Formats: sequence, C-alpha cells, structure tokens
Amino acid sequence: MLRRSIQGGALLIGVLCAGTAFAQKKQGDVNVFLRGGVGDYTGDLGDLSSTGPMWGLTLNLQPTTFLGFEVGYEGSHNQVSDSRLFDGPSLVRNGGSALVKVSPPFLTTVRPFAGVGLGMSYVDVRGAGAGLYDSDLMEEVPLAVGLEFNTGGLTAGVRGTYRVLIDQDFADITATDNGGGGLMDASLTLGARF
Repeated sequence: MLRRSIQGGALLIGVLCAGTAFAQKKQGDVNVFLRGGVGDYTGDLGDLSSTGPMWGLTLNLQPTTFLGFEVGYEGSHNQVSDSRLFDGPSLVRNGGSALVKVSPPFLTTVRPFAGVGLGMSYVDVRGAGAGLYDSDLMEEVPLAVGLEFNTGGLTAGVRGTYRVLIDQDFADITATDNGGGGLMDASLTLGARF
C-alpha cells in the first residue's frame, strides 16, 4: 500500500514537472481572460430594451495556431421600457457558451479570429413584469469576431459577439411580435497566457 502511494506520488510529480516544462516551452496554448463591455438585444425586443453592461470570464485553449476552443461565462444587465408597464423590469442574464475559433495560422502575436458555438443563459426578470416578462432559460448560438494581442504571459483584445436567440420565451411573443433578433455585445478582454 505504501509502495503504491509512493509510486503514485512520483508519477504525479513527474506529470506536473513535465506539464510545467511543456507550458513554458509552448506559452500561449492556454489563455484565461476577463471580458467587459456593453450589450443590447436586437429586433423587436431591442426596441424595448436599453444598452447595458456585460461581463465575462473565458478559458481559451489553442492547440494549433489556426484553431482554438473557448468555454466561458457571460452576464449582462439591460433595462426594459415597455409602455404597457408603469415601471419596466430589468433583464439580468447569466449563462455559458462554448466556441470553436479559427484564425490565420501565420498570425500569432496579433491574431484576428472568428468563432461559432452553442450557449445557454438564464434570464432573470427583476421588477414588475406583469406577465409580459418572465424569468426563463434560453438557448443561443454565439457568433464572434475579434482581435487578440498576445505577448509573453499577457493577452488582450477586442471582440464583438452576436447571439442568435433560439428561445426567447422570457418576453411575451405577442408583446414583441417575435420579430426575431438576438443579443449583441462589444467587449475588451484582458488576461494571462500559460
């Protein structure tokens, strides 16, 4: 039993040392960054909502120079001004998404990219919705474009994301005529590379 524990500990130390050496040799394969910016709904719901803050935290894996994978948390806050309500509610969205990103293989320090993925968000309706707005889970398809600046252990960038809302049942369909639309945001990113 003690012998297995020692072997397991030695194996773990070896893996950690090799992983650290690999990460130092190939710095930039893993990026963790914060996002902050502004966002608003589009379509008929966009006519009733105002632009508000958005935020997020993202983990980016870059196995090759031209292909990357992202998973992240996003949130946003938008006020609603609906003439049918005395005091419109606010829409607080919290969710996650996963993206596949592609970029030119010859650009690594300044990297333009485009991405597509799948996401899910919970929209919390805060305030008096009067049955016109109800908290709900919605599915979305995020489409992103941006520019990343990578140097040493730092990464920064700008990006725009448009989320096609597959399900927007948090807003009464007859209230918005279900004219389609989505959620658009623009953000700055800042983080670390490993």
